[in-house]
Amino acid sequence: MDSISTLGSSSYYSGYSGYINSSDISIEEKAVAQAGGYKAGSENVKEGQALLNISDGAASQITDYLQSIRELAVRAGNGTMSASDRSDIQSQIDEYKKGINDIAGTTKYNETYLMNGSNKNIDIVSDGSKTTIPVSGSNSLVQSLGIEDFDVRKGFDLDKIDSAIKKVSDQRALNGAQSNALSAQEAYNQTAAMNTIGSSSIKDELQEIIEQNNKNKQGQLLENVRMMMQKRDEEQMKQSTTNLFV
Repeated sequence: MDSISTLGSSSYYSGYSGYINSSDISIEEKAVAQAGGYKAGSENVKEGQALLNISDGAASQITDYLQSIRELAVRAGNGTMSASDRSDIQSQIDEYKKGINDIAGTTKYNETYLMNGSNKNIDIVSDGSKTTIPVSGSNSLVQSLGIEDFDVRKGFDLDKIDSAIKKVSDQRALNGAQSNALSAQEAYNQTAAMNTIGSSSIKDELQEIIEQNNKNKQGQLLENVRMMMQKRDEEQMKQSTTNLFV
């Protein structure tokens, strides 16, 4: 296995044809660490984008419910409708409102609720320096949308539905902008990571050292045991051969 041995103020890496100053190694390891930070940040950013995709899909369903409620309300406002007709329409509207609450109350990413108002801002750590990009949660429960008491059997105002539709639409637009910001950050992380590693004069060798050090400790232990057993077997074979001539 390749290794680094210290010789005075310098170190010799057996996988590299020459001596490397300890200060050079420190610089190279920092470069690799920085690149690792960018990589981890990109993984966080991808999770943030997945979160926004889930939120947007749920918001799209809520918008469909709101559009259906509006269409039913327009129907209920027609003078040909009887009180019984409006009651039937309201029953359907109530089902749609329940559907909205079900979506808003249960939509989450892992254990983070996205649409019930419990998480206003969710910080995405985007690089190794702990820079954060906020992702907005929302509150799309019918009470927050202002349609909890919307009832076509009474005097009703379509503007309430229009306002609710606009609120959800504005949230989707904000999420879209935040998704674009995350995409830009991911592209930056990838470029920065490549540039950081690219400035490393012995990047391949140091990368191999670090990866080796991060491998499963159990695997290293098993390899050591294997070598010890092989050495023991060789010694026993040698001893047996010696006994034949005694």
